[in-house]
Amino acid sequence: MTHQPYSQVLQLDIQGTPQAWISLEQAATHVAVGAVAWCEGSGPLAVLRGGFNVPLGRPSVIEVPPIVALSGSARINLFDVVPAVNKPKLLRRDRHTCAYCGQVLAERDLQCEHIVPASRGGGWHWMNLVTACAACNGRKANRTPEQAGMPLLYLPYVPSRFECFLLEGRRIRADVHEWLAARLPRNSRLH
Repeated sequence: MTHQPYSQVLQLDIQGTPQAWISLEQAATHVAVGAVAWCEGSGPLAVLRGGFNVPLGRPSVIEVPPIVALSGSARINLFDVVPAVNKPKLLRRDRHTCAYCGQVLAERDLQCEHIVPASRGGGWHWMNLVTACAACNGRKANRTPEQAGMPLLYLPYVPSRFECFLLEGRRIRADVHEWLAARLPRNSRLH
């Protein structure tokens, strides 16, 4: 198999809820065993060629779509699962914009800022984190925005399941990006 520019397949449950990014090999296995209920995309992500299929009298070929929905019911309702937060996803959610001064900066110049400071019991979760530049983060220090006289320019939120897959920052094929973007909440900052 040659190197593919896009090597991840978006795996969905049968209802269309994103479950995971999987490898071409994992997706090919799902296709080969008949576990794919439906698929999406403007064409195959990859065409995998194997040996010669003697009963059919032709070479084995598996076309791997960029989006696969697996048969069967999901084990858990993924809409009930809060997506994990990390710095790159937080900065993308906030569009690399400081929540206090509004500057748009490069990732290396931004920090994850606790609205309620960690030293005061503020947790590491979507609703207590915003993006801040070093100057504003230092000025706010160990205070709440109200105590520091630094109101938030935007409010934090928990990204939807579809937003979270876009926030992961993978190289996503255009048709997969469009499929996810079409399912974003109307008020998403990712539009």
